[in-house]
Amino acid sequence: QVRLVESGGGLVQTGGSLRLSCMASGRTFSDDAMGWFRQAPGKEREFVAAIRWSGGDTFYGDSAKGRFTVARDKAKSTGYLQMNRLKPEDTAVYYCAVGLRDTVVGVEAYDYWGQGTQVTVSS
Repeated sequence: QVRLVESGGGLVQTGGSLRLSCMASGRTFSDDAMGWFRQAPGKEREFVAAIRWSGGDTFYGDSAKGRFTVARDKAKSTGYLQMNRLKPEDTAVYYCAVGLRDTVVGVEAYDYWGQGTQVTVSS
């Protein structure tokens, strides 16, 4: 059973930074993608970024381009989302997910999800 555990959320002021972590366990990850999504109250879950576990190819949603960086440490089975220049509109619960599909953008591409971590950006 794959298990994903996120950490690193919290309260930060506008312009600040946070690094989210997602520790994965349960099997060996090779061709998987690890995705990051976020969901604000009353809104749909939104794609933020993804990374291919083996080759390291990265993908970003429009809201993340230029401010967020996705990475992974294969030895630690951990993915990261570095978020810089945070804005109040980045406030949401952030989720990591793992999937084995060709696409990485939609929620349907992922089979396993973490519990989420709250990120709050104050103005």
